[in-house]
Amino acid sequence: MPQRPAPDEYDDYYGLYIRQVPEGDVLEILAVEVERTGEVIRRVSPEREAFRYQDGKWSIREVLGHMVDVERVFAHRALWFARGVAEPLPGMDQDPWADISNAGERPLTDLYAELALTRMSNLAMFRSFDAESWLRRGTASGCEFSVRSIPFILAGHEIHHRRVLKERYLAGA
Repeated sequence: MPQRPAPDEYDDYYGLYIRQVPEGDVLEILAVEVERTGEVIRRVSPEREAFRYQDGKWSIREVLGHMVDVERVFAHRALWFARGVAEPLPGMDQDPWADISNAGERPLTDLYAELALTRMSNLAMFRSFDAESWLRRGTASGCEFSVRSIPFILAGHEIHHRRVLKERYLAGA
């Protein structure tokens, strides 16, 4: 199990996510959080899946599609860095990605199934890392990350977006 990363192991921006992760085994937290997201998603009626709480904001489907994209991108970063590759990785601009992802056209149940399967695969990868792998670092989006910061970022990112779904998309629904 990786220990909580020090602030010099990720860009300040990602502290927003890491601070939301409770104490404990982050891999177990990742396994539990995806189930909690599933509980929220199952409460969304098919008629509400395309709901946007404000013009210009993503639909519920697009939020989940974004979560899948981030899960994949950050897992790729973890693998890249764990394997000791020196070349930096590019960034991901979430809005253009969401615009062409077709997540808005897909059923929410399919998007959640994709998130859950991706998480299971990522957990298997994370569990394969040895102590040295967790400490390796790499660069993506012009920022340095340790491998061990990535599962914390993923967990906090999911917690953040689930909170947004509950507070802005599903409150009073």
